[in-house]
Amino acid sequence: MIIILLIIILYLRKKHKSDLNKILIENIRGKKDTEISEEYFNKEIYEKINNEGNINMEKLLQIKNLSKSFNDNVVLKNINLDVDKKDIYGILGLSGAGKSTLVRCINGLEKANSGEIYFEGKRVRFDRKYRREVAMIFQQFNLLDQRTVLKNVLLPSELAGEKNQKEKALKYLELVGLKDKINSYPSQLSGGQKQRVAIARALMTNPKILLCDEATSSLDPDTTNQILDLLSELNSKLDLTIIMISHQMNVIERICNKVAIIDKAQIVESGLAQDIFLFPKTEISKKIIYSGHLNTELDDAKMLKIIFNGEIDTPIIANVVQDCGIILSVIYADSKVVNNRIYGQLIFKMPASSHDVEKLKKYFDIKGIKYEEVDANE
Repeated sequence: MIIILLIIILYLRKKHKSDLNKILIENIRGKKDTEISEEYFNKEIYEKINNEGNINMEKLLQIKNLSKSFNDNVVLKNINLDVDKKDIYGILGLSGAGKSTLVRCINGLEKANSGEIYFEGKRVRFDRKYRREVAMIFQQFNLLDQRTVLKNVLLPSELAGEKNQKEKALKYLELVGLKDKINSYPSQLSGGQKQRVAIARALMTNPKILLCDEATSSLDPDTTNQILDLLSELNSKLDLTIIMISHQMNVIERICNKVAIIDKAQIVESGLAQDIFLFPKTEISKKIIYSGHLNTELDDAKMLKIIFNGEIDTPIIANVVQDCGIILSVIYADSKVVNNRIYGQLIFKMPASSHDVEKLKKYFDIKGIKYEEVDANE
């Protein structure tokens, strides 16, 4: 009799655990809203979900097949994006491409029509905990004019019911270089100082991700560079992951290690910043990166583009003239500092002689210089 009872008990325990596992899997896939304690989230279950749902626990943020429409206007279509810890990820695109809507979907200000967002391997529910993990700064700063700098920074703590946070606020104000302005009001600050206050306020929730929606668009170039340097410093000191929304190439190329280009509601290209800037594949990417420099009267002209990959440090043009006896007509030249290395490209019209063209290509091959043919329509 005792043996029979033990068998029944073991059966019920096994069945109970199996049922819980099924509920958990459905919950994480988004099929049910049942809350399950994390103690049941064991390795075996995670691997099953990971294999079937392509969730990567190593990624800080994953966006899967996200779409958003306003009535019949499709603003985001099938967006997929992976963000690693400590990335400074730039989202680049023209006005109206869908950049701001994407970042508002990430923090829950807008609700997507379909698709999922995963944070640290778990489906986002946009609850209070997640909203504190993902902070945001805006183009217009959104400070309260009636409150001093210190009280603006303390606002998130007050709303959360947290007390005795003044020392923490002072620490972040010192970090952004505004500890001497704690009793000033927003009307007494410059645009750059207001954005520094907004950054300090965002840091009060100890976020893992900082969303920047055109955060420097209303600032002058010098102030923009100062804010970008500050964000880069925070990324390094606080292990802060940053997602930077902008239509300005100089903003993205200055601090971002990865870039996604969005056009007409879709991400058309994404990858390492240096790869996107040096080897743009889509027409919109070339338009944004070259900024119309190749739209010359040479509509049928064939050109060569040579790439500076951060390793070449020689006077290429002078060497070509000296070693090959070929004079090059430069159409476009640009260099960018990406991840503290100089990358660049030089585009020039091909020599009229086919013999000189082959001689030039062979010279580049011997010297290990990367090149490709382009045309004026790019």
